Amino acid sequence: MATTGLSPRAAEHLRPRLEAVLTSTDARARIAFDPVEFPHRYQDARDIEVSALLAAGLAYGRADLFRPKVDALLRRMGPSPAAFAAALDVAGARALLEGFVYRFNVGTDVAVLLLGMGRVLRELGSLEALFLQGLQTRDTLHGALDHFTTGLRAIPMDALRKALGPERGLNHLLPSPLGGGAAKRLNLYLRWMVRGPDTVDFGIWKRVPPSALLIPLDTHLGRISRHLGLTRRNDLTWRTAEEVTAALRVLDPADPVRYDFALCHYGMSGACPAQPVAENCGRCPLLQACAVGPQVVATATRRVPGTTARKGRELSATRRR
Repeated sequence: MATTGLSPRAAEHLRPRLEAVLTSTDARARIAFDPVEFPHRYQDARDIEVSALLAAGLAYGRADLFRPKVDALLRRMGPSPAAFAAALDVAGARALLEGFVYRFNVGTDVAVLLLGMGRVLRELGSLEALFLQGLQTRDTLHGALDHFTTGLRAIPMDALRKALGPERGLNHLLPSPLGGGAAKRLNLYLRWMVRGPDTVDFGIWKRVPPSALLIPLDTHLGRISRHLGLTRRNDLTWRTAEEVTAALRVLDPADPVRYDFALCHYGMSGACPAQPVAENCGRCPLLQACAVGPQVVATATRRVPGTTARKGRELSATRRR
């Protein structure tokens, strides 16, 4: 596990600012912009975990492109995605997925996911049971997720390829072996299943503690994490996700990813864009803990005729390393 350079003093300086972002986030409204909207359509735990994994698996690229794809599949799967998956065979997969394409993935890739979930439901009763097998035998989160994706992919491929053609982006959808990437969508799925229940997350996997979770690291979280001193790394790898999570664990050992939804949507909403905007930085609740914002504000202040850079200097002085 990576270590963190976040000192207790820096953590206490950062904590109220993160809490301000958390409390100011209208989580219920933001769900409409998040793939978690799809499992929120269901009440049964098995339907939630099946629809959630399908949604998380395809949640890459632009939301306005993947959302219609997920929506169309779930509607065709009927009122119970779990029952549909458990009863699915190759012929049913062909009827559902023939001609399906979304960026890296084709129908065969998604069929593997659905048929794999169906087999696990029939044999183990839940997707949680497959993950727990990995957690018990491999003893690490990375190992457990590797076991999880490998188990989902354990279906006969010849008949499926004959019906739908060759797979194309299966390693993107269900990486096996897991590798060194951040596995953002898989860790996002785990957050949904393990944390909560609250407005966003479901908390239906009761035997996995939230303390074991890893931050679902994406470009938004990576950028904000660097600004806040949670990591100095620029890559979106498992090691970076561990480093960010270790820093957040100083703030909340029992629930280190509790700020994930709020911070991710803070970036997604444009409040903290890739190219800093002085106006946004000036009103950001994270400003006094940020390594970038104070200088952006100071520079903008100097450029305004008839003003001084005093405000910018004062903001710069509040930075905590």
